[in-house]
Amino acid sequence: MTLKQLEYFLAVCKYENITKAAEKLHVSQPSITTSIKNLEDFLGVSLIDRSSKKITITEEGKLLKGRAKEILKLVDDAVEEVRDFGDRKKSIIRIGVPPMIGSFLFPGIFIEFSRKYPEIELKAVENGSLETKRLLEEGEIDAAFIILESYEETEVKPIVQTQVQFCVNIENKLACNDVISMDEIGREPVIMLKEGFYHNKVVRERYSQSKIEPNIIYYSNQLDTIKSFVKRNIGSAFLIREIVEQEDDIKAIPLKNPIEINIGLVWKRDRYVSAAARKFIEFLGE
Repeated sequence: MTLKQLEYFLAVCKYENITKAAEKLHVSQPSITTSIKNLEDFLGVSLIDRSSKKITITEEGKLLKGRAKEILKLVDDAVEEVRDFGDRKKSIIRIGVPPMIGSFLFPGIFIEFSRKYPEIELKAVENGSLETKRLLEEGEIDAAFIILESYEETEVKPIVQTQVQFCVNIENKLACNDVISMDEIGREPVIMLKEGFYHNKVVRERYSQSKIEPNIIYYSNQLDTIKSFVKRNIGSAFLIREIVEQEDDIKAIPLKNPIEINIGLVWKRDRYVSAAARKFIEFLGE
């Protein structure tokens, strides 16, 4: 039994499809099929029920699935720990940073941390909150700045509390409002972050609660593009208030029923935390 066989088996368990597992692992479909067949021969049991078109995992397979996850995690942790011990000169921390959070929170943290620990490189991995969460769960990043919800199997360090506010051009008719309700926003043209961003989910939920169909005229994952639309008075947007504080052409209006969000750093509880990552976590607590 090899680690590669366990890796292939877990991929099939995850995607419930050999072709898709092969695509994700960048190997051929016969490689996956042969590997699992050899694993079954070694164990003397069937791991996959092949009697129907859809792959199902047998009871023996479910047992192996749990143990295989533990084995591969121990191997990954051992590799990280040995590398961490052997290379103290230059360490890299991979931090997931959704664009909206990164635009106002990460730059200051990056500058101060790099000044204090020049031997450690902070590498930002920019994606929406939902994709960032997936990368964290799969161990592709060490930690992430995200909007805090109920994240199981993670450690959490709260950083800042803020609000999502309705941002309009200063010439917009709604700019006279000091606060605004969803009914007042109504069918106002809006620019939204694309799906995959937690922000998109929260704003859509607020529209749904108010029984209003949003008038979304454009989607983007680029904050500069969204702000440009607002500056030109083409549409309005729901943004974290700190993002537009320095924008003279944009007014951020608090909602009557505020969208409060808590932003923090999260990391996997059951994974090895490198010395460099521990320094970063401690730095945020200073």
